[in-house]
Amino acid sequence: MAEHPGFHSLHEETSASLSVDGTLPPWLTGSLVRNGPGAFSFPEGSAVDHWFDGLAMVTRFTFDPRRERVHYRNRFLRTEAYEAARSGEFDGGFATGETTLRSRLATFLSRPYDNTNIVVERVGDRFLALTESPRWVELDPVTLATTGHVQYDDDAPTGHLTCAHLKRDPATGTLVNVATEFGRPSRYHVYAMDGPEERTHVGSVPTEKPAYMHSFALTPRYVVLTEFPLRLDPRRLLRPGRQPPFIEQFEWEPERGTRIVVVDRTTGRTLATPTMDPMFGFHHVNAFERAGGSEVVFDLETVPDATSIDSLYLDRLRDGDFGTLAAKLERVTVTLDPAASDGVASTDRRTLADDGIALPTVSPDRWCRSHRYVYAMAMDQPVTEWARGVRKVDVESGDVTTHRDGADYFGEPIFVPDPDGDGEDDGVVVTVGLDADASRLLVLDGATLETRARIDLPHRLPFDFHGRYFPEVRATG
Repeated sequence: MAEHPGFHSLHEETSASLSVDGTLPPWLTGSLVRNGPGAFSFPEGSAVDHWFDGLAMVTRFTFDPRRERVHYRNRFLRTEAYEAARSGEFDGGFATGETTLRSRLATFLSRPYDNTNIVVERVGDRFLALTESPRWVELDPVTLATTGHVQYDDDAPTGHLTCAHLKRDPATGTLVNVATEFGRPSRYHVYAMDGPEERTHVGSVPTEKPAYMHSFALTPRYVVLTEFPLRLDPRRLLRPGRQPPFIEQFEWEPERGTRIVVVDRTTGRTLATPTMDPMFGFHHVNAFERAGGSEVVFDLETVPDATSIDSLYLDRLRDGDFGTLAAKLERVTVTLDPAASDGVASTDRRTLADDGIALPTVSPDRWCRSHRYVYAMAMDQPVTEWARGVRKVDVESGDVTTHRDGADYFGEPIFVPDPDGDGEDDGVVVTVGLDADASRLLVLDGATLETRARIDLPHRLPFDFHGRYFPEVRATG
């Protein structure tokens, strides 16, 4: 079987001013900045085993509607992981390489892994590339040049791992994150920050065996942790000898169920800890409150178990094994009751869409507020291929609209709201499409998903992870 085009290594870095087929809306003048693995093997002999371990490559698409151009640039982050791979000395990451877990965690504290290939986020006035390490890589959002490392050094408790996705409170601009500390006991530390080195400790939650958490949920009053039953026993720290890659140290324990932890953002107190049936997922879509804050509602993508992590090893992906990647879009509602032993009057979990989704997003205008529309990659059931389209899910009516034109495969869709629009779906959806020999940027109408513009790119991009639209980032090349 031919190697899948989305998992090839791209070593070329370039910039170009690209023509637009169609029309860009006049208000779309900022930049889409995407991050993800750009190379998996290197001429010097290093190679990685898992999609999550590919070297971080950032792409920038700056929209210039007046001239009907898009200014494009791609560049690898110049990290220690990059230099090690280029010299043939790459020694592992998320799921590549063997070492002692004690050594891995010690390294996380002294000089954490810096292959920050998940997303680029603005923190204060700086732009940082992030992964699940408490060490971030700063870059220039225009040139994409790597400008240094950022690792907080303050009095707030730290951890060995962090969630890859910060959550922004749109009312204040404050970012919130969760760090996991392995120990006796282990803890999840919740903190807020207005700048890269300005953290405020919100609260900590003890846990017997920490769960793998890629993201969490945020509302105006609460931080919500979804503690999936993919757990790591801290006693593994004491085992001698070399051990499997980091993620393989976690064990699937469905008998534990999925614990939901609701933390008060003001007091740091844990208010509720209900347990639901076992499930797994990477991404929380959005969260909000109802009934004066007594109901906490959050949407997330879910799969039955953690086999999706194993399915992301490159040999399986290149063979077209995508069967475990199609998620459901689910909604969890927790009704709080301070008098109950677990702080909960009731919980409800229901499916919003089971057509098969991946990498769901909502409009940034709806963060921490109730939303109607969710945009996601379309993973058709049964799953025999990568995403063949973009889906728009109306969570109120249940209607699902799917766009399939312009590419064979599609990446994460990002909704960009029209600043003068009235409706939640007034805006555009931007996504990167891929064919066997070409990539293109697609601009879709947010209401209808019809194509408004397409831009052919100068080379074929491998599948990446996440993007952010920054209206303030403008460039001409």
